[in-house]
Amino acid sequence: MAAAEEAPATDAPKKKKFSGKKLVLFILLPVLLLGGGGAAAYFLLLKKDPAAEEPAAEGAAEHAADEPQVYVALENPLQVNLVGTGKRMPYLNLDLWLAVKTEEDAKKLEGVMPKVVDQFQVYLRSLRIEDLQGADGVQRMRDELLLRAKAAAKPIEVEDVLIKSMLAQ
Repeated sequence: MAAAEEAPATDAPKKKKFSGKKLVLFILLPVLLLGGGGAAAYFLLLKKDPAAEEPAAEGAAEHAADEPQVYVALENPLQVNLVGTGKRMPYLNLDLWLAVKTEEDAKKLEGVMPKVVDQFQVYLRSLRIEDLQGADGVQRMRDELLLRAKAAAKPIEVEDVLIKSMLAQ
């Protein structure tokens, strides 16, 4: 009789574990849906009113319109050889303007222009003709020139580098 009592104890039902599909369906999916719904509600319902932000944006635009930028042209176009692999060396002919905030900054920039041009020359000579292909290549070059102009002209704040003319052959 003792053997008969032990048999049901070993045949007792075991706890079922969730399979991978059930885990995803009943636990992970609701958590993701609730999280996504909460994020959507936050961005859509608790977002600041754009009409309240317009006066600040208009004030900044008016302030910028009161103080137009001053443009300083490089005296001579930059002419540099680019890195090439063939017999014929590619070159770049580049004429630029630098934008600053005030006439006073423009006068100060004239004093450090040799330093700025030197930084431009060093960077441009390291380029390949392929680096200048397309709008993205030209934009990367402008961004790099702006960084170098800001560094060379400190404490003068150079705001932008504009391309007057560009020829790469």
